[in-house]
Amino acid sequence: MGPEGTFTQQAAIKHFGHSAITKSMNAIDEVFREVDAGSANYGVVPVENSTEGVINHTLDAFLASSLKICGEVELRIHHNLLVGHNTHKDKITRVYSHAQSLAQCRQWLDINYPNAERVAVSSNADAAKRINGEWNSAAIAGDMAAELYDLEKVSEKIEDRPDNSTRFLIVGREDVLSSGDDKTSIIVASKNQPGALYNLLAPFYKEGIDLTRVETRPSREGKWTYVFFVDFKGHKDDPGIVKVLSELSQNTTDLRVLGSYPKAVL
Repeated sequence: MGPEGTFTQQAAIKHFGHSAITKSMNAIDEVFREVDAGSANYGVVPVENSTEGVINHTLDAFLASSLKICGEVELRIHHNLLVGHNTHKDKITRVYSHAQSLAQCRQWLDINYPNAERVAVSSNADAAKRINGEWNSAAIAGDMAAELYDLEKVSEKIEDRPDNSTRFLIVGREDVLSSGDDKTSIIVASKNQPGALYNLLAPFYKEGIDLTRVETRPSREGKWTYVFFVDFKGHKDDPGIVKVLSELSQNTTDLRVLGSYPKAVL
């Protein structure tokens, strides 16, 4: 997702290597469409940031797609304040970046540029591209964008939390064999009845399966109905997980396994 120089492209290179041919898209759902249509072998999309939480657009894209999760990548995210050759550093009145990045640097901006307008754009790379034509603007982006668009770093590592990191998912059309250190993701639509959430979580507890994330999103089936996105440790072919999925299929209105995939290494 996004033009060249985004953290998503950096995640793609980390997972597939520099020899991979990458193609940038303007939005997360466009990434899904390209892979669904067979125009790309795999897609790479952000799903969760350690500071700002889940990327809802990615979760919602799974509701409309049959794609599977083939892998995950985790990146340590370091943000820089960047300026162009024409920027008047003492007169910066506007800062461009993706909304998530602006949020991840909120405290730093409050202290250093409290009066600057914060403008959310489609990606950090888009922010980096914009400022070369503006004398009063700066951008928040990573090292790749700084090098690609020949920008100067005014300040480095301006994220509010030094352990700031983002998870990215690799989406494709096939299942992945067990690696021995895997995670599985599912979508579950629970029955609208008392104890629904308990019935969803209890099978994992009984089998001693470690849940790593539970998210709720509005369902497309009706007003005030919801689906759960659940991540947990293990592969879908593990005996204990096979048992859990069988029990869930009997006690929920819909169950879809998004995929089992090797856990990311930071």
